Amino acid sequence: MTQEIDLLAFGQRLKHLRRQRGLTLSDLGERVGRAPSQLSLLENGKREPKLSLLKSLAAALGVPVEELLRRQAPNRRAQLEIALEEAQRDPLYTSLGLGRLKVSARVPNDVLEHLLGLYDELKARQAKGTATPEEARAANAELRRKQREAGNYFQEIESAAAEALLSVGYRTGALSQSMIQALVAHYGFTVHTAPDLPRSARSVTDLRNHRIYLKREQLGMHTPRTILLQTIGHIALGHHKPRDFADFLRQRVEANYFAAAVLVPEAAAAPYLLEAKRDRALSVEDLRDVFAVSYEMAAHRFTNLATHHLDLVCHFVRNDAGGIIYKAYENDGIIFPADEQGAIEGQRLCQQWSGRQVFRSPDRYSVYHQYSDGPTGTHFCVAHVDPSHEKDFAITLGVPFRESRWFRGRETTRRTKSNCPNGDCCRRPPAELAQRWEGYAFPSARANSHVLAALPPGSFPGVDEADVYAFLERHAAD
Repeated sequence: MTQEIDLLAFGQRLKHLRRQRGLTLSDLGERVGRAPSQLSLLENGKREPKLSLLKSLAAALGVPVEELLRRQAPNRRAQLEIALEEAQRDPLYTSLGLGRLKVSARVPNDVLEHLLGLYDELKARQAKGTATPEEARAANAELRRKQREAGNYFQEIESAAAEALLSVGYRTGALSQSMIQALVAHYGFTVHTAPDLPRSARSVTDLRNHRIYLKREQLGMHTPRTILLQTIGHIALGHHKPRDFADFLRQRVEANYFAAAVLVPEAAAAPYLLEAKRDRALSVEDLRDVFAVSYEMAAHRFTNLATHHLDLVCHFVRNDAGGIIYKAYENDGIIFPADEQGAIEGQRLCQQWSGRQVFRSPDRYSVYHQYSDGPTGTHFCVAHVDPSHEKDFAITLGVPFRESRWFRGRETTRRTKSNCPNGDCCRRPPAELAQRWEGYAFPSARANSHVLAALPPGSFPGVDEADVYAFLERHAAD
C-alpha cells in the first residue's frame, strides 16, 4: 500500500510521449531546463520527479499532468519493459545469479515475451510448492497485523478514491449509477454483462480492449457495482500480476477498500459519523441506508473511519450460522480464537458471542444488540444477518463497553458471559451431559475438504486461467 508515483509506468509514459513528438532527451531537456542525464534517470524509473518538474514536462509535451501520472503503460512495448524490470527486482529472479539485462530499443518484443514467459513459469512452479493453506493463513495473519497497526485506515487509498470521485463531479450522498459509469469511462473502460463468465471469477478485465465483464445476479457485498468498483480499484491503484499469495491477498484487500471508499466517501461519511457520535446515535444501519450499500460494507467502512476520525477502537467479524469465521479485524483488544500461526479464519466463535446469538434471534434479519462479558472486559456488539445466495452470514461490529455510550441500541438488556477462547465455556459440554453421553455418541462429521487441499497454483489462486482466456477469446470480436 503506497502513495508514491509508479516510477516505472511514469518513466515509460514520459519516454513514449517524448518519442511520439520526435524529441530527443536533449530537445526535451532544453525545454524544461534539465540535463539529458536527469531525464534519462526519470525515464528509467530511477528518480521521482518534483511537482514543478512534472508541470514543466507536461507543458513541454502538451499534455495534462494527469496523463503523465496514469499508471497504465502507454503501449504493449512499454508494458513488456515494465514487466521485465519488475521481474528482475523479484528475489526469485535475482536468486538465479543472472546479470541485469538492460533492454534497448533493438531488443524485439518477442524476446521480451519469451523472457517473461520463462519467468511466469518459474513463478508458477514455485507457487505449486508454496500455495498451501498454511501459507494462506500466515499471509492473512500478517495482513491483519498491518491493518491493526494502521487502525485499518489507509490514506493513500482514501486519496485515490477521492481523486476518482472528483473526476466525475461527486459531491455528497449515495453514488449514482451514472457516476459509476462515468468513473469506468474515466479509466478508459466499458462494462459488459456476460452470462458465461467463468465460474471461478467475479469479473474479467480485458486489458487489450479495455472491457470489464460482469454477471448481473449478485447479493450482499458482491453486487455488480461493488465488483465493478473493486475491479476499477485494481486499475486505479496500479496493481500488476501478483508476485505470490501474500501479494494477491494484499491487492484484493486494497481493491475492496477502494470500492468501499468510493461508495462511502470519506469526505461525506466522516462528518456524518462525527455528527452521529455527538448525538450519541452511531449505527451501522444508518450508514448503510444513507449511502445505499450492504450492511457488511457499511460495517467494514465504519472500521476504516472509526479510529482515525472518531477516536474509537472496534472489532468486526463475519461468520456463518455455525460460528466459522470468514473475515475479522480488531484493534480493541478482543481475543479471537486462533490457530498456532495466529490465523483466525476458519476458527469457530464462542456460542455466547453476538455473531452466534443473532442466528437464534426471533427475527435474525433485524439489527441485534448485545453486551458480552469476556476475559478482556465487556464489549457492546451490534450484529445483523446479511443474506446471500450461498449461505447467510452474520456481520458484527463491536466496541469496548466505555464506547457504547455513542451508539444507538446501548439500552439493550441482552448480556452474555464468555470465557472463550481459552476457558470452559462452550467448547466443552457441561459435565452432566458429558457424563451421560460420553462413549455413546458417534456423529458422522461433515468434512471440510477445502481445508485439506492445497490452494490452486497460479498468480490468481482459484481462477482457471484456461477458462478465462477462452472466455476473452469468445468475446473479443463482439
